[in-house]
Amino acid sequence: MRTFDLIIVGSGSGNSLLDERFADWDVAIVERGVFGGTCLNVGCIPTKMFVHTADLAAAPADSARFGVDATLRGVRWRDVRDRIFDRIDPIAAGGRQYRAEGSPNVTLHQGTAAFAGERVLRVDPGDGGPSTLIQADQIVLATGSRPFVPAVPGLAEAGFHTSDTVMRLDELPARMVILGGGFVAAEFAHVFSSFGVEVTVVNRGDALLRAEDGDVSRRFTELASQRWDVRLGRTALRATRSGGVTSLVLWGPDGEETVEAEEVLVATGRVPNSDLLEPGAAGLDLTPDGRVRVDEYQRTSLPGVWALGDLSSPFQLKHVANHETRVVRHNLLCPDDLMASDHRHVPHAVFSSPQVASVGLTEEEARARGVRHVTAVQDYGDVAYGWALEDSTGFCKLVADPETGALLGAHLIGPEAATLIQPLIQAISFGLPATELPRRQYWIHPALPELVENALLKLPLA
Repeated sequence: MRTFDLIIVGSGSGNSLLDERFADWDVAIVERGVFGGTCLNVGCIPTKMFVHTADLAAAPADSARFGVDATLRGVRWRDVRDRIFDRIDPIAAGGRQYRAEGSPNVTLHQGTAAFAGERVLRVDPGDGGPSTLIQADQIVLATGSRPFVPAVPGLAEAGFHTSDTVMRLDELPARMVILGGGFVAAEFAHVFSSFGVEVTVVNRGDALLRAEDGDVSRRFTELASQRWDVRLGRTALRATRSGGVTSLVLWGPDGEETVEAEEVLVATGRVPNSDLLEPGAAGLDLTPDGRVRVDEYQRTSLPGVWALGDLSSPFQLKHVANHETRVVRHNLLCPDDLMASDHRHVPHAVFSSPQVASVGLTEEEARARGVRHVTAVQDYGDVAYGWALEDSTGFCKLVADPETGALLGAHLIGPEAATLIQPLIQAISFGLPATELPRRQYWIHPALPELVENALLKLPLA
């Protein structure tokens, strides 16, 4: 059994942990799938490349009200797909090659790692070959998460896609049923409907994007229902497939109903890959929802074992994994001066149409926690560039402390929401009072950030 200074399990954010300061460390990296992790291969990066293309495809349908008569002549799906993965696949392959051949202090193991002792891992190559035992004083677990698939009778036999596979379809289907009402469902519904696919969204809850501020969730659900066939309050009972079509039987407010489509996309959330590590073999503590339990320094319950990213974080966001990677890197290099992760103000965005972005408390959370607060809402349509966009549905909603003027939360739905929220993230992160932020700097007129400026000015603060 070979002993390393450091073992990293997972080649996403875990791979980026290494810098020149680890040049004299003997390191092993274990990867069970495609090199580079979720974000690069099946998550943030390819999905946003599809979203941008979908935005272009959707634009002609909205152009007539601006006096522009444009039509969409078609979408060359394979060209769209191949343009994206012809860029991404070489990056993944190049990253693997670099670690396998260009990093003299790194040994790359292909296979699934599982604990065989407190700091001992068994690597199963998955090809019928023998397992390998490796050990180290320091182990970083960064194995990410995978799509959750509900136990719907007949679904496996009928066939389905997840976010891991749907972007590599050979042909666009005429119809697609999407199970789920969160950000993955919202983004792919936008992508495929923009490309001409008839989309049905099936959700157990009574609204889409239910984790967002209530006003945002209601507005998004309203707009989505105008664009897609949205079935709320439905549970999938069973699935069958015949003649290239899947029939999905649902239970809803009016009893049983059936939806049909050539393809089914399951977008019902993600689960951490903790079970693959066989945590019980080493006594590794998990949270009730299956994440690897870590403290503020990203330490697990096992001495010398750290965890980061989707495996241990409830946020499941790449920018959070990147932050935690920096923390773990520092703590490995500076064990006598540990750094804590800062998860106080984690923003997120949904790249659908319209975009949604959020940071901090929703109004509902502030109310539930008994936090004194005031709110303000600024519509896109009431600022100059909003006129140019003819936007009548988007808004920026702020939540603030009425006494100190501190921003508690910011929530946007509308064009460029993911970009517009950044100054509000900065304000919350650095404690900039909402009374000063709009007044102590220039805001370019008539640019879209005036939406944020005017929302700040509308807060009823002393």
